Amino acid sequence: QVQLVESGGGLVQPGGSLRLSCVASGSEFSTFAMGWHRQAPGKQREMVGLITSGSGGSASYADSVKGRFTISRDNTKNTVYLQMNSLKHDDTAVYYCRAVVGQRHYWGQGTEVTVSS
Repeated sequence: QVQLVESGGGLVQPGGSLRLSCVASGSEFSTFAMGWHRQAPGKQREMVGLITSGSGGSASYADSVKGRFTISRDNTKNTVYLQMNSLKHDDTAVYYCRAVVGQRHYWGQGTEVTVSS
């Protein structure tokens, strides 16, 4: 069982930045692929990006956030980050992290991001 705890959400103005964190339990974090997803009000959950397992990981992103968001990981802290820059109203959502452990997927409880002036 892997537990995930997200943090860092909040209210930010358009054009601003936030960094979300997701801390995972377990001793084999470096072997987990990690993802960030979001769900806006009234919409389905969508993938924001993924980072592969390993020391640095290779990240890929949804077109809607490419060039603005960056996923990174620190395996010494069992943490994956989502750096969000140039935020837009459309980025308003609850953000979730996901751990892929073999054939299993684990989700955090989410952290809310509101982009508003």
